[in-house]
Amino acid sequence: MDLRAGRPRRHAACEAHLRPVRDAQSRQDLSGPGPRTPADGPGRILRRSTLVVDGVRPKRVERPSSAEQLAEILCTAAAADEAVIPVGGGRALGLGDPPRRFDVAVETCGLNRVLEMSQADLTVSVEAGVKLEDLNAELGKVGQFLPVDPFNSPGHTIGGVLAAALSGPLRLRYGSPRDFTIGLRVALPDGRLASSGGRVVKNVSGYDLNKLHQGALGSLGVIVAASFKVYPRPLHQVSVQTGAGYLDQAWTEARRALALPLPPTALELVPAPDGGFRLHARFEGSRRGVERTASDLGWQTADEAFWAQHLRQGSGTWARISAPPRSLLELVRSIPAGQRWWCSPGVGVAHWLDAGDSEQVLRLRWAAEREGGSLVLLAAPAELKRQVGAWGTPPATLDWMRRLKDAFDPGHALSPGRYLV
Repeated sequence: MDLRAGRPRRHAACEAHLRPVRDAQSRQDLSGPGPRTPADGPGRILRRSTLVVDGVRPKRVERPSSAEQLAEILCTAAAADEAVIPVGGGRALGLGDPPRRFDVAVETCGLNRVLEMSQADLTVSVEAGVKLEDLNAELGKVGQFLPVDPFNSPGHTIGGVLAAALSGPLRLRYGSPRDFTIGLRVALPDGRLASSGGRVVKNVSGYDLNKLHQGALGSLGVIVAASFKVYPRPLHQVSVQTGAGYLDQAWTEARRALALPLPPTALELVPAPDGGFRLHARFEGSRRGVERTASDLGWQTADEAFWAQHLRQGSGTWARISAPPRSLLELVRSIPAGQRWWCSPGVGVAHWLDAGDSEQVLRLRWAAEREGGSLVLLAAPAELKRQVGAWGTPPATLDWMRRLKDAFDPGHALSPGRYLV
């Protein structure tokens, strides 16, 4: 099977657009104050000594103001055998193994427009550098929102969320971003722009770009724009909480909440400062349905401010443990006493902050993989990454992933060494 990307038809790549929407509000600039890139060049060169990935500094930083400029930067860098790492809000730069090379950082903050927004169709198309909170503020004006709530917020860009496959508590109700992404536009190392989804049935190579690039950490191409299905803001919502002295007791309460006729939109289990555990849940729907569900559950009403505070959590050493929900209890029980963590029982994800030494990480990773799960380092010192690896045991599909890498990025110019391939 030939996985080489063929030459595009004119209408399929170079002039491809994300899904147009009717009655659209378009081309809204959501940038904040700060320097802007001139439009008459491939991108402005910035000297920024603070930008470091695992101890490696780029030789230069580019900030394009359009998808076409970004694609030209990639093409020029690839031709010069330079290694490129895309940078969004910088909130997930700790994810991935240390780069083998790092010559050019390409910041997407200049790609900051809402391209099209349709209240009637419940769709929105945005450039990759738009910050998540800015997009939701814009959608909120028409009573809608994008249900993505990654940790280590605020500051995530749309492109960064997709490239790192981030999600948060709302995944319990709405799924991950790939579940409501309906179109992507991606800049490739040869300077082309390829689109998928929406009215563009398939992209130039015939691959499903919507899923292929999500979680690939910019190793196959740089996401420059995306289209999403959005949701109406809930009619009513309420947050509740309860305490438990023991982990097993807390887990039983979580299962009871998940079994309700109106299940929670989000459910988080966190260790309490007093040594016990706290469960936080949010319910959405009609006022009558939400209030009755909260009453039946019997937990205490909680402050909505918990969720914003919770989403701010992050750490310089931070592991995400994923496993089938039935197996997650034993995995979180294995986290060494005194170390910070929280988990989403209904999703099967736990976050371990201030993760321990290489032996502890490998032990928990082995336990997660034995249950069909994984342990990924979302952030860690470069030395710990070199000892244990950021990703864990390579999947059985590794050979196919390598062939895709060779097809999309034959010179291995994009994020070399950071992803599995």
